[in-house]
Amino acid sequence: MRDGRPSVADIRAMKAAGQKLSMLYVTTPDEAAAAAAAGIDMLSIEGRFFDAAMREAAGRCFVQVGLPYGPHGALVTAEDYLRAAFAFMRLGGDCFYCAASLEIQKALCDNAVPVVAHVGLIPSQCTWTGGFKAVGKTAGSAKAVWDHVKRLEAIGCFGAELEVVPDRVAEVIARSTPLIMLGMGAGAGADAQYLFAEDVLGYTPGHKPRHAKTYRDFAAEYRRLQQERIGAFREFIADVRTGAYPEPCHAVPIADAELEGFLAAIGR
Repeated sequence: MRDGRPSVADIRAMKAAGQKLSMLYVTTPDEAAAAAAAGIDMLSIEGRFFDAAMREAAGRCFVQVGLPYGPHGALVTAEDYLRAAFAFMRLGGDCFYCAASLEIQKALCDNAVPVVAHVGLIPSQCTWTGGFKAVGKTAGSAKAVWDHVKRLEAIGCFGAELEVVPDRVAEVIARSTPLIMLGMGAGAGADAQYLFAEDVLGYTPGHKPRHAKTYRDFAAEYRRLQQERIGAFREFIADVRTGAYPEPCHAVPIADAELEGFLAAIGR
């Protein structure tokens, strides 16, 4: 453990011991702090959300920082990815998600950057596998996922997100690789179960994935809070228009003598 939080070696030891890990994708310090307080093992935080405040909020959680793939971010070359990874490492990132080419992933691995790749349904590349749907449902497709994992092993990756792959395929893969397999819709055999906080808290916009499970209804609470905001703002407008705001308690007082002196000074 480093500063009370797991290292790459610790996460690997947890896999070896058969410990099932919990993982959440979070976007705010409040979510990160709640995850840390609850005892979540791993957090996934996109680079655009990761800063010193997020690292502090994440506490003892092991943090994966997302390096945005070319079409979805500014990183293109291996040097781009290395600079970003090292910058986020200085802020306390523990491992780094990268869905770029094997060449770029290898460049990161060769520089001792703990890389988490992506296999199965890869959202940024799903046009090649037919869109947002399961991958690995045929023998040939499952073998392709297996081969991808083996290529990642060969270049030295630390782990891989294993997304929307049949559970029995995912179990065989997770059992047969030293990589930490972060399962999202891949069944109970993955090394970690990975969900988005928005799904867990019930405020997912639009389609909710089949693998998502909702534990609280924050959507209703957010709707209630929005109505409360609107109501408060309307009351403020009314107070301004009627003169009910500001009251004397909201103003800075001045002694009568000082006010008289000021008026005299300006000829009033």
